[in-house]
Amino acid sequence: MTRPITLLGCAALVAASLAGNALAQGAPQNVALVKVDPQSLATGWRSSKVVGSSVVNDSNETVGKVDDLIVMPNDKAPYAVLSVGGFLGIGSKYVVVPFSSFVIRDKQLVLPDATKDSLKSLPDYAYNG
Repeated sequence: MTRPITLLGCAALVAASLAGNALAQGAPQNVALVKVDPQSLATGWRSSKVVGSSVVNDSNETVGKVDDLIVMPNDKAPYAVLSVGGFLGIGSKYVVVPFSSFVIRDKQLVLPDATKDSLKSLPDYAYNG
């Protein structure tokens, strides 16, 4: 009874050591980990809650809707793709604004001093792929 258990244990050790070598192939990677206090994130918004949210101006007028968020590889700040104008998604124009332009007030995304016309005057954004 002990011999099969011993053989099984040895086989597991050999498999684990071989798997470790197989996964270690390739260029070494350096990852900088940063401790984040989970409690500090409690007031933040998840991207799943931001996408689809209405965007209002200081007068509480809806000026657009967040269609997507974009994170650039070399830039730590995300960008928001806004859908402006149109009706039920038809005839909408997509524009991009830095997410840092928003003010979060009363659980709303506020884009101070924005109007539908000022957003429509921004360059068109077209999704690639």
